[in-house]
Amino acid sequence: MVSAAAAKLLGAFFKIPLTNILGGVGMGYFSCAYSLFMPVYSLTVTGLSSAVARMTAQSTALGMYANTAKIRRTALGIFSLVGLIGSLLIILLAKPFSIYSTGSSEAAAAVAMIAPAVLFGCITAVERGCYEGMSNMYPTALSQVVEGVVKAAAGLLLCGYVLKNPQVIEKYFPYVTDVRAAAAAAGILGVTLSTLGAAVFLAAVRLFTKLPEGGESYVMSRKAIVRELAATAAPVGVSALVTNLTALIDMWTVIGCISCFGSSIAAPEGVSAAELPYFIYGSFAGIALTVFNLVPSVTNMLGKGALTCITSAYESKDRKALEYGTSQALLTAAVISVPAAVGIGVLAPEILGFLYPQQSDEAAFCVNSLRWLMAGMVCLCVSYPLFSMLQAVGKPSAPLKITLIGTAVKLAGNLIFIPFMGVDGAAFSTSLCYGTVLAISLKVYIKAADLHISAAPFGKVLYSGAMCGGAAYLTASLLKNAGASLIGVMGVSAAVGGAVYLVLIAALVGKVSIKRRERA
Repeated sequence: MVSAAAAKLLGAFFKIPLTNILGGVGMGYFSCAYSLFMPVYSLTVTGLSSAVARMTAQSTALGMYANTAKIRRTALGIFSLVGLIGSLLIILLAKPFSIYSTGSSEAAAAVAMIAPAVLFGCITAVERGCYEGMSNMYPTALSQVVEGVVKAAAGLLLCGYVLKNPQVIEKYFPYVTDVRAAAAAAGILGVTLSTLGAAVFLAAVRLFTKLPEGGESYVMSRKAIVRELAATAAPVGVSALVTNLTALIDMWTVIGCISCFGSSIAAPEGVSAAELPYFIYGSFAGIALTVFNLVPSVTNMLGKGALTCITSAYESKDRKALEYGTSQALLTAAVISVPAAVGIGVLAPEILGFLYPQQSDEAAFCVNSLRWLMAGMVCLCVSYPLFSMLQAVGKPSAPLKITLIGTAVKLAGNLIFIPFMGVDGAAFSTSLCYGTVLAISLKVYIKAADLHISAAPFGKVLYSGAMCGGAAYLTASLLKNAGASLIGVMGVSAAVGGAVYLVLIAALVGKVSIKRRERA
């Protein structure tokens, strides 16, 4: 958990300065590459670590160390091939995907630069899964930090070098006509180098780690190992693929709809009318969605903790423990996400101005979009624990089906609202998407678990969040009128709103938690 938080922080240190360097158009090229990379990466890599870890844990528990070694060798060979195919697929699709998505081939270099990350990601996932299966989380944790450090350092240094030395790019890459596209490709190369760095780190760990050995007579066949790995990893990968389709939907619909129907905002200085759709999409994806994704990554960890206790309570038919565990997991997610969403919404101009001081046009443009996203952020934060709990009560395929429905809502919403609301329509449809996902997930879970969840504590959290937002808004207004600095307005307003929220939560929700604990 600590390494995951550190990796997320390092990711913010990479993405926020990169947006300040590249600007809206440059981030459009960068986001185009990510939009193709993430679905392929999700399908090939996501779920692989858990599949390898599960099989490794089974063999290790039985003392079948030769089988453990064969699982690693087989997984490494098979999924290295899968990763290589995924990388080649991205390279082959780089130019046509760039032309289809943006109307030009400028983003093709960025797409091609990120392709090798799929191969390195598969290798890293297998190695991490082997150690996790032997209850050793340190290689995974440290490799995540190495990955984050290399990405931030290499990506920003390479991107900065390209922008400072455009003549070098023109000399060695004469076919590159837009230096921003070259800079985006350099930033993306930092992502690829980070996955290589993690793979090299894990290879070094392997050299200095002596694993248990055994000469048991029974060893699984390669065919059986591949079959079991695929059966475990495939559903998780498909679910992750569907989740990442929303990024592709945003890219195609935002750029397409604004190119077709136009935009109510004028192109900023230095951005031509033809570049405006890419500027708008790059700003939305690089700024608004980056801030939007910060908090859900925290509540995602709640699902890992909820899975064990909910499974235990469900299998033992302990209804009180099941109700208590469910309420606590969902309530904790709400307690974390509600004040964060309210605070970001109220202080959106100050937060974006502080994070993106060199991209004032892009930041100002994203203020309303970020506010429209906040309701969806709360719904997504609460949905993460629900997905894990659905697996715990015997509904492992439900998250995939629910996510498909949410994706359909997202696509329909973008097509309906973007022509009238501009990119704010994409933000609004995102909130509709995750609101639908939360509503359906909650309904399916309550029916599967056959329990009742009181809505009163969640109403108190929403009330406390509203008071938090009101206090922060009044404080910010007073400080602005007094001529306070940007940091002063943001810091003091957040502190006042946070203090009000904590007092109300302790007074209202805290009592409910204590009473439930006593009954349980």
